[in-house]
Amino acid sequence: MLTRIGKEYKWEMSHRLPFHEGPCKNLHGHSYKMFVILEGIPDSNSMVLDYYDIDRFVKPLLDKLDHSFLCDASDSLMINFLRENGFKFHIMPNYTTSENIVNYFLELAGKHFSQFGNIRNLSIKIYETEDAYAERTVSLK
Repeated sequence: MLTRIGKEYKWEMSHRLPFHEGPCKNLHGHSYKMFVILEGIPDSNSMVLDYYDIDRFVKPLLDKLDHSFLCDASDSLMINFLRENGFKFHIMPNYTTSENIVNYFLELAGKHFSQFGNIRNLSIKIYETEDAYAERTVSLK
């Protein structure tokens, strides 16, 4: 019987969207919230996965991102500024939209959670603001 479990995480992070014609072109931050949702067959202990095993993957990643600047790889202006001034930052390959952040997390998380043979689907939902989010689900089988 397929069962869905999930865990919620929160962190603070800043970014900018250099292509944006409105205020999001500027440096700004958000209080992000993410839900990691796994769907699978419970094991002999009646667990899809121990919540601790979800934390073991997610928490180190969020430690890198919390109170950092998330920067897309093509934003050399920001990358140079952040490096020259010793700021905490993390580079991802695409624009730092919530849609791309979800895809980025899914790629990393999919590699990790696919090692558990009973997990069928992975969903990640990221709130950039209190009322705006991006979500995507992938099959791990």
